[in-house]
Amino acid sequence: MSVVLDIAGLNKSFGGIKATDDLNLSVEAGELHAVIGPNGAGKTTLISQLCGTQTPDSGRIRFKGRDITGMKPYARAHLGITRSFQITSLILEMSVIDNIALAVQARDGHSFRFIRAARKIAPLRREAMALLQRVGLADKAELPTGALSHGEHRHMEIAIALGAQADLMLLDEPMAGLGIEESAEMVTLLRDLKGKHSILLIEHDMDAVFALADRISVLVYGHIIATGTPDEIRSNDAVQHAYLGEE
Repeated sequence: MSVVLDIAGLNKSFGGIKATDDLNLSVEAGELHAVIGPNGAGKTTLISQLCGTQTPDSGRIRFKGRDITGMKPYARAHLGITRSFQITSLILEMSVIDNIALAVQARDGHSFRFIRAARKIAPLRREAMALLQRVGLADKAELPTGALSHGEHRHMEIAIALGAQADLMLLDEPMAGLGIEESAEMVTLLRDLKGKHSILLIEHDMDAVFALADRISVLVYGHIIATGTPDEIRSNDAVQHAYLGEE
């Protein structure tokens, strides 16, 4: 497999706290690579450096062989990196399909000012509907986004990420705040994406991680202490002591 994302020697400190500490990690094409770790391990800081909202103090980030370490967030998005957030960033007053159509329009470099056009252009709406079909929300297309559940908002965010046609999806705790049934639905959706998209998944839900991941990296105090298959991570003594044993 080819490597889509290659992180080498990444360091980021805030005062005396090392949020990322000589961090090395790679994501292969079509792989779902999960990053787990206790609260305060540096997971969100890692994601922020990957999407460009924070700049590392040292180290290198390569995407499809290209050094993107100092690249702006919008430039990374144009290269094919998309991020979903712990907190949803949808426009609740708009319909579900309008949210998705607007995201598709933004992918093509158009301004958000053309919201009326996004509602009317048939190809945009067809693509938006296809994305909603893929995430199981086609029957909710015309509803106000605010009328949907938290779990359905998460599915919408996945549709937006898919609409960006990204080569790498950075998913920041997509299970956060979901109930048992909604979590199961999200696992089913992400399982369907495996192999078709390269995904870096930050997640606290260990059942979901071990059900989905091709590889898992364990982050503790900003440093990756182990990377391996789910079976390898489950049986790793250092991981058991540092993290899994605390769960």
